[in-house]
Amino acid sequence: MHTYKHEVKYHECDKMGITHHSNYVKFMEEARVDWLDQIGYGFERVEAEGVFSPVLAIACNYKNPTTFKDIIEIEVSVSKMSEIKFDFAYTMRVGEKIVCTAQSTHCFIENNRPVALSKRLPELYKAIQEAYEAK
Repeated sequence: MHTYKHEVKYHECDKMGITHHSNYVKFMEEARVDWLDQIGYGFERVEAEGVFSPVLAIACNYKNPTTFKDIIEIEVSVSKMSEIKFDFAYTMRVGEKIVCTAQSTHCFIENNRPVALSKRLPELYKAIQEAYEAK
């Protein structure tokens, strides 16, 4: 898989010229959506099936600041999985310097109830499992 790249926009920076911490959660979402596209099962396809994937938890560890026009390269991997929940790990770099490490936890729901992805969307479950095992 290729690394997702995000160029820091001017509006994403605070008065000090530093990327505001809240934007990293958005960058994680961009990278996760791209990752799902790469495994061949994008959000449009999942949602067209009536399944949604809410965020259950987010954790970010900010290591170094980023600024306007920096290119943040984001690596996404599945760090933990079950039939109901998945954890994604993110490593964000500018050049060789790690700027943030993070994790997000998600489940899959249909009609506001958790679903076992292996039964509801077995093709997606298999693709995520293969990515998890390949890491």
